[in-house]
Amino acid sequence: MGTEFFPLVDENGEVTGKASREICHNKSFLLHPVVHLHVINSHGELYLQKRADNKDVQPGKWDTAVGGHVDYGETIADALIREASEELGINRFSPVFMVRYKFTSEVESELVHSYYTIHDEKIVPDPTEISDGRFWSFTEIMANMGKGIFTPNFEYEFNYLVRNRLLPVTGI
Repeated sequence: MGTEFFPLVDENGEVTGKASREICHNKSFLLHPVVHLHVINSHGELYLQKRADNKDVQPGKWDTAVGGHVDYGETIADALIREASEELGINRFSPVFMVRYKFTSEVESELVHSYYTIHDEKIVPDPTEISDGRFWSFTEIMANMGKGIFTPNFEYEFNYLVRNRLLPVTGI
């Protein structure tokens, strides 16, 4: 596999350049876009994926159902469709946009485009990306916050979405 390139963007999402994955994940803090898809079943539970142990960022932690980088030259919509298909085998869904925000971790800065969808069909996680996946109740998520089980990215975004009532999960 060749070097992956990500678009570099300003805080409005306008492309200003490109850089390799290695540079973007090496404390350069160059802002690059990512997509998140929260998958909710008809019972109001949230599907979470457990990141594979070989991931370069936050291995072995529970995270948003779908999350991935936008490739250079790719639209946000195309990246969302590609990532949902690659990570969970979801090929037909109706995404609802919630929010766009900047998130900076210890190794990178991302411009996150966050969506949700209601989905009750079969989910088939990619075993090279995801070591486990299941639906969680709101109560179960809240009981495990701050315990090192979830990625910091997920905890930050989940708290934001709950506080602003953007995520239609049961128990909020």
